[in-house]
Amino acid sequence: MPGYTFKSITVVPSAKEFIDIVLSKTQRKTPTEIHKQYPIPRIRSFYMRKVKTCQQFFHDKLNAIVTEFPMIENIHPFYADLINVLYSKDHYKLALGQINTAKNIIDGIARDQVKMLKYGDSLYQCKTLKRTAFGRMCTVIKRQADNLKFLEDTRQHLSRLPCIDPDTRTLIICGFPNVGKSSFLNKITRADVDVQPFPFTTKSLFVGHTDYKNLRWQVIDTPGVLDRPLDEHNTIEMVAITALAHLQAAVVYIMDLSEQCGYSIQQQVSLFNSLRPLFKNKPLVVVANKTDVRSLAEIPDEDRELLTSLVRMPDAESLSPADMEKPLFLEMSTLTEEGVMKVRATACDDLLARRVEAKLRAGAASLREGSIANRLYVAHPKPRAGESPIDRPPVIPPAVLAKRKRAAEDSAREDAPMETDGSAEEDVSSARRPRMTMRERELAEGDDFYLNLRDHWLLKNKNEKDDIIPEIFEGHNIADFFDEEIEAKLNELEAQERELEDVGFYESGDLHDPDEDDPEMQKIRSTARKIREARALRVLEAHARKNKQKSRVPRSQKGVSGTELKVELGKLGLPVDVSKEMQRSQSRKRAAVKRAQTPDPSHVAAVQRTNRPRSRSGVRDESMHKVARAKSLLALRKVAAKSRKGEADRHIPDLKPKHLFAGKRSIGKTDRR
Repeated sequence: MPGYTFKSITVVPSAKEFIDIVLSKTQRKTPTEIHKQYPIPRIRSFYMRKVKTCQQFFHDKLNAIVTEFPMIENIHPFYADLINVLYSKDHYKLALGQINTAKNIIDGIARDQVKMLKYGDSLYQCKTLKRTAFGRMCTVIKRQADNLKFLEDTRQHLSRLPCIDPDTRTLIICGFPNVGKSSFLNKITRADVDVQPFPFTTKSLFVGHTDYKNLRWQVIDTPGVLDRPLDEHNTIEMVAITALAHLQAAVVYIMDLSEQCGYSIQQQVSLFNSLRPLFKNKPLVVVANKTDVRSLAEIPDEDRELLTSLVRMPDAESLSPADMEKPLFLEMSTLTEEGVMKVRATACDDLLARRVEAKLRAGAASLREGSIANRLYVAHPKPRAGESPIDRPPVIPPAVLAKRKRAAEDSAREDAPMETDGSAEEDVSSARRPRMTMRERELAEGDDFYLNLRDHWLLKNKNEKDDIIPEIFEGHNIADFFDEEIEAKLNELEAQERELEDVGFYESGDLHDPDEDDPEMQKIRSTARKIREARALRVLEAHARKNKQKSRVPRSQKGVSGTELKVELGKLGLPVDVSKEMQRSQSRKRAAVKRAQTPDPSHVAAVQRTNRPRSRSGVRDESMHKVARAKSLLALRKVAAKSRKGEADRHIPDLKPKHLFAGKRSIGKTDRR
C-alpha cells in the first residue's frame, strides 16, 4: 500500500458504554411484548431470539476491534517496531488476544443458554435464562475494561501518527537536540513544526513534503538523540532510531559548530560514530548548521582535523578510494537560508542515483542465465531411445484453414480494380496485398486522417465515387426512379424524337384539329357548355340556401296577422271577417290590488299550497308545529353533545393512539414490556 493510515479504526468504547450500546440495540432490534398465555414454543423462540441477537451484537463489535487494529506480522517492519516502541508489542498483542478470547467465550455462553432455553417450561423460566445469559455476557465484557481502555488510548495515538510511506523517496533529518533539524524541515517543506530554543521540542516524528526534479519527496524530522547506550534511550529517542533503522532514505546528519545546542563538536562526532551502523547502505550527508554564528574556518584546529578525518570536503581534489566512501560535508544556515537548497539537492541526488542503480541491478539479476523466474520456458519432448527426433508442427484444424482461405479470396476480390475500358490489367500481386484498416490509417495519418466511407465502392468509373447525389429532388425520391438501363432508354427515346422531327410530325398543319369546322360538333360542344354552366349555377344556389342562418322561432310563438289568418282559414273553407279584430286597440289591464297585511287564517293554507315548507308538511295547525319543533330539538341535543355530524354518524374516535401511548415510560412502574 502507498501509505499506512490508522484514522479509520472504529472507536473502542469503555466496558460500561459497550454494555449499554449492545443491550440498547438488542432491545430496539427485537420484539418486546410477550404474555404467559402464549404457546410455550412461541415463548421459547421469543427469548432465544433475544439471546442470539445480543450475542451477535457482542460478536460483531469485538470482531471489528480485533480485525481493524493492525497486525504486527502483516505491516511494514518500521510500523511494527514503532508500535513496539510506543505501546509495547507484547501488551498490544495480549490485549487483542484477550478481546478475541472474550468473543469466543460470549459465543459459548450464547450456545449454552440457547440449548437450555429449548427446554424451558414457562415464561418465568425462559425469562430467567435470558437474564442469566445477558448477565454472563456483560460480566465477560466488564473483565475486559482495562484492555478496552488500553486499545482506545492506542487507537487515539495511532490516529495522530503522521502518514509515512516506507517505500517512497525519503529524507531523514537526525542529530543532537536543538541543532536546527525542525528549522531545516520548515525551510524546505511547507510543514510548520514548533521551534523553540530549548532541547527536545520535537517529541515525535513530523513529516513534510517537497518537490525536486518534478518528483515528490518525503522529509521526516526525528527527535533529538543523545549519545548513550541503546538500553538507556527513552521512547522519544527510540522513535528516531526506529526510523533510521527501517526506512531506506537519505540521511541528513546535522551538527552545530557553534555549540549553542549544549554539546561540543567531539560529542556530536561521537554520536555520529555511534549511529554509523544505522547509516549503512544509505546516502549520507553531514551538514554544519548555524554558520552565521560560527563557520568551519572559525573552529579550533583540532576540531577541524577531527571533522576532516570523518568526512570529505566538497572542494577536495585527488581523493583516494577510502576518502570517496566518506560522507560529504556541507555548510548551511537556516537563519539566513544560505546553503539550505544545496543540502536538499545533494541529498536528493544521492538518493535518486542509489534508487536508479538498485533498479538496474535488480533488472540485470532477473536476466541472468541462471534466473528463469522472468523468462518464458517452452517445453520440447525428448525422443525416446532409438528414435529419431520428430518434427511436431502446430496443428491447425481444416475448418480454420478453409476459413482463412475464403477470407483471403474475399479480400483479394474487394481490392481488385474493375476494368473500365478493357485496357491493361493491374498486377495481381498488388491487387491482393493486405489492405490497411481504418484504425491503422488513422494512427498512421494522425490529424490528416479523413474518414471516407466511399473508398471501397465498386463502380465502373472510380471518379464517380465522390459525386454528390441528392436523395430527394423536387419532392421525389431519387431511388424510385433509378434504373440500371436508364441511360439506354433515354438514348432510345431521344432517337425516336429525332425521327418524328425529321418526318415533320410536330409541324403546325399536322397538329390542326379536323373536327374544328364541323357544324354538328360545334352544336354538341355548345350544348355541353350550357349544361355545365347550369349545373354550376345550381350548385351555387344550393350553397347560398344552405348558408342562410336565420333565427328560427316556433310557430306557437309567432304572431299571426289578420291577413294571414284570413288566408289560412279561407283555404280551409271557413270565411271569417277579421276587420273588426284588426281595428280593435289593445285592451286595458286591471290595476293591481295591494295584498292585505293580515291574511285571513282560513285562506292561508289554500294560498300557500304551492310553497309550503317541509317543516309544516303534515302539520295540522300552529300548536302541532310547536310540539314537533320541541321534539326535534330534544333529539338533536344528544348528537350535539357528542359532536356528531348527524344522526347517522357512528364514528368512534381514537382518543389514545397506541403508537403514542405504548411502550416503557421513564417515570413510574409502567414496565409491562
